[in-house]
Amino acid sequence: MTDEVSTGLTRRHITRRALALGGALAIAPFPAGPAAASTSRGTLRHGTPAQAGLLAAHLRQLVTDAETFLAPSPKHPWYAGAVLLAGRGDTVALHRPIGMAVRYSAYDEKTDTGVEFPPEDRIPMAEDTVFDLASVSKLFTSILAVQQIERGALELEGRVAAYLPEFAGAGKQGITIRQLLTHTSGFRAWIPLYNAPTYEEKLQLIWNEAPLNPPGTKYLYSDLNLISLQLVLEKITGRALDTLLHDEITAPLGMRRTRFNPPASWKPGIAATEDARKPWSGLDRGLVWGEVHDENAFSLGGVAGHAGVFSCAWDLAVLGRTLLNGGSYGRARILRRESVELMFTDFNTAFPGDEHGLGFELYQHWYMGAMATPRTAGHTGFTGTSLVLDPTTDSFLIVLGNSVHPVRSWRSGSAPRVAAANHLARAVPVRPRYGRDAWFSGMASATTATLTLPALDTSSGGARLRCALWWDTEPQADALALEATTDDGATWQPVPFTTTRPAETHPTGTVTGWSGRVWHRLTADLPAHPRLALRWRYTTDRSYVGRGAYVNGLRVGAADGLLFDETRSSDAERITAVGWVPAAD
Repeated sequence: MTDEVSTGLTRRHITRRALALGGALAIAPFPAGPAAASTSRGTLRHGTPAQAGLLAAHLRQLVTDAETFLAPSPKHPWYAGAVLLAGRGDTVALHRPIGMAVRYSAYDEKTDTGVEFPPEDRIPMAEDTVFDLASVSKLFTSILAVQQIERGALELEGRVAAYLPEFAGAGKQGITIRQLLTHTSGFRAWIPLYNAPTYEEKLQLIWNEAPLNPPGTKYLYSDLNLISLQLVLEKITGRALDTLLHDEITAPLGMRRTRFNPPASWKPGIAATEDARKPWSGLDRGLVWGEVHDENAFSLGGVAGHAGVFSCAWDLAVLGRTLLNGGSYGRARILRRESVELMFTDFNTAFPGDEHGLGFELYQHWYMGAMATPRTAGHTGFTGTSLVLDPTTDSFLIVLGNSVHPVRSWRSGSAPRVAAANHLARAVPVRPRYGRDAWFSGMASATTATLTLPALDTSSGGARLRCALWWDTEPQADALALEATTDDGATWQPVPFTTTRPAETHPTGTVTGWSGRVWHRLTADLPAHPRLALRWRYTTDRSYVGRGAYVNGLRVGAADGLLFDETRSSDAERITAVGWVPAAD
């Protein structure tokens, strides 16, 4: 990616050196972009989009689009219901329940339909509905591990077997704590621990498990990593994982609706999950409601490092705000700021596309949508949950859906998560660099948008294009190109240009990826010709998009004077826009 920042690799090396020198976490913080203009007081409050520095129309569209997934999409609903929460700074600007928390009593596999409860027994979603977070639970285990690294009880580059000698078998003796947290241990995705009748036999399966790949050579997402980390944490602290969760995270932060194994009294306020039966489930349990859905977590008593935490949208927003605050919330601090930076640092630079901090996934367009940047951190859960945190804009998004209700096969992909993230990204304004409007490429997938200037006479020589440019695209897949034609559009040639902030050359006349979400000053030398036309061409593939591109303040000068100035209405009217629109975010 030509415009990718190199901060992650540098910080990774700094971190390793710091840890080797006694565990000090001395890491330079990320520079804040100007979009992070909202000032957080440290605790959350409900407020208006304007108070959050967000555009209300895009938040309304976020809800509208989320509601479409309550209907067949394309064959079955993606979820029976959801709770949506979005905000920026310390303001929650959107907190909306949609659909049903409990709708189906069973799944009829013969007709591929859900057996619905009578209307009077169905339970609608509420703002405080509690969800089985599934793999979002991994974030809590990761935070607990980083806390122990802070305290010197755990070493990031320490071998797991140094804490759990039994772990060393079957070629696992070299696996490190970092490799567990970044899914580079070599473990396969999962094994059916629930088939082992006793806890000791489940542990023996882990001790006997051999890595599929040599540790550190490949990225492979695996539940076994966080289950193993749970065992390490319980060994070094002498406390069970659920106790650690309460004592170290939920109690200090006041997250009163977050825990393992919710009590029976919580059941009416919990979203139901699956009619769990073989062959689609590993266990025959019937409707799972108020108990953990994941079979391995269930067999471990509901307390597991990879799954099992129940929570609500507000509590997750508190956790997100804590991390965006650098580890503190109000008067409570659960992590040092340097530790949070460590969690948001890409340790998987050797595996492009699988960027990963300690526990957190980074830069994943497949569910972060246009919120994805090299700094954006998050996680998803199999039950339909997700959390996305963007430090660049100080924004956060929680989408909690019961997408395996009544059966897991109804849900595919992450379209609701992507749609919600795209709308929240669009809700963060991009103010024009000059004047009242900027040209915006839009955020449509599988499209080509062009912004074309009229033919100009540059034959006097010395012609140069100047403008402001802002871009954020899916790396490599989507690109913005500057092109020129001298034959009235029959053929187009790339125009090399330079940008500043920082200074960078673009010899192919193309940018892709992340530009820091700031305006860049662009300069391009133009060939001499009596009829030279320029265009910006923005192309996207069929999958995901970034925040798009903006062009502002277009001017073309030459040796004999100013040839084109967008601020002159006579010139602006000669621009031909296909897919691009004036935007005054």
